[in-house]
Amino acid sequence: MTSRNQHVTKRSDGSWQVKGEGASKPYRVTRTQAEAVDIARDVTRNQGSELFIHRPDGRIRARDSHGRDPFPPRG
Repeated sequence: MTSRNQHVTKRSDGSWQVKGEGASKPYRVTRTQAEAVDIARDVTRNQGSELFIHRPDGRIRARDSHGRDPFPPRG
């Protein structure tokens, strides 16, 4: 399985979706944003990818990286 960034976005019917970057269909649809974030966080941890949480207007509210970040950070 390839690691794919996950996006939590609001749908036109008021529900929230977890959708992989470049996917045509959502991975999961939930009633609340919190449920969608929990699901997406599990997926990104397993894949080692990034999570993008969007506001209802579509702007990015938060990011969470579960990739191979160097620790301590460089620079």
